Amino acid sequence: MKSLERLILPHLKSITTPLLDPLQFASRANRSVDDAVNLALHSILQHLDSPGTYARILFVDFSSGFNTIRPALLQDKLSQLSVPASLCSTGSPQGCVLSPLLFSLYTNCCTSSHQSVKLIKFVDDTTLTGLISNGDETAYRREVARLVSWCGHNNLQLNAQKTVEMIVDFRKVTAPLPPLALMDSPITIADSFRFLGTTITRDL
Repeated sequence: MKSLERLILPHLKSITTPLLDPLQFASRANRSVDDAVNLALHSILQHLDSPGTYARILFVDFSSGFNTIRPALLQDKLSQLSVPASLCSTGSPQGCVLSPLLFSLYTNCCTSSHQSVKLIKFVDDTTLTGLISNGDETAYRREVARLVSWCGHNNLQLNAQKTVEMIVDFRKVTAPLPPLALMDSPITIADSFRFLGTTITRDL
């Protein structure tokens, strides 16, 4: 079975790569985990050069993401990307050769709608970075809510207990920031987090 998947993989990539979300760094040439990490860090550091700014970074954890993909929804998404639905009718179980690409395609339409919030993806490793100015977290919190809603409609289960947030704030005078919750579960705020093999700390 894996031999057949390896034959299909290049064909599937050739069809879908031009249509992939530019902030999805997996399953495409000349993109790597380092590129994903560098984009996140560069965006934050560039933003923090301006006065009155800080960043909130949400490291999202999915519960068995690969195994919760609905085959019918996957077929619809493949069809929208001009991929014959017959190429996949059994979902994307973890461990299959095609699974990383199929998961990337399944979540391809899950993007941020606001320029101050970046949704960076590497297969199922997903990070939502909110670039906050003047204490206005409206866009960030709206995008978090949109992510929760999108996951609900697409049968992906967020693990609030393993999802972690980090706040990067270099302002000299700060007040306690309002906590974040996912599905009524408070999110742990961490001083550091290992993202795609790189440990990121709140002092960068």
